[in-house]
Amino acid sequence: MEASEKTGTGCLGATMIIVPILVLFIIFGIWGYFAYNGMVSREEATNGQWAKVESAYQRRADLIGNLVNTVKGYATHENKTLVEVTEARSKVSNVKLDADNLSETDVQQFQQMQDGLSGALSKLMVVVEQYPDLKANQNFMDLQNQLKETENLILNERNAYNDVAQKYNVYIRKFPKNIFASLFGFKKKGYFQAKPGADEVPKVQF
Repeated sequence: MEASEKTGTGCLGATMIIVPILVLFIIFGIWGYFAYNGMVSREEATNGQWAKVESAYQRRADLIGNLVNTVKGYATHENKTLVEVTEARSKVSNVKLDADNLSETDVQQFQQMQDGLSGALSKLMVVVEQYPDLKANQNFMDLQNQLKETENLILNERNAYNDVAQKYNVYIRKFPKNIFASLFGFKKKGYFQAKPGADEVPKVQF
């Protein structure tokens, strides 16, 4: 009888230990499920916005290519400047970043290349000033307007990207979500950095 009572007491004691542990595991699993899905949703939102940034920059690169071809017809002696723009455009067109691994360094390098293209384009616009007939060309004027619109689009898409990336970064860095972020490989996204005095829409001078 005493042995049965001891066995029963032992089973009850083990049950009292195991049940709370199982409950904790279940709660932890459910919480982890929602935390993981939250990270996925925020990362996908960030990746989707990054795609819009790339699309805006690609639109600019395409317009610049058309612009260079138009200028060639008038500024036949400006080969050096045209080559600089073409080479800078080629560099940015060949850059393909993995949206799942947008590190601070990757985004900064991407931005530097885009800034290099902007600098080359500015030089080209100085050359254009010497050709009144080119400035009055309807095709050139249309490209000019589209390029200005695209610069505004780029700024808006970059700001939107920084916003969703910040929300994602904050989410995965908060404790204890950072444990799951590290476990499942969710990494911090890099930001676009504004240059001093670059708080206005980029200006393309024609």
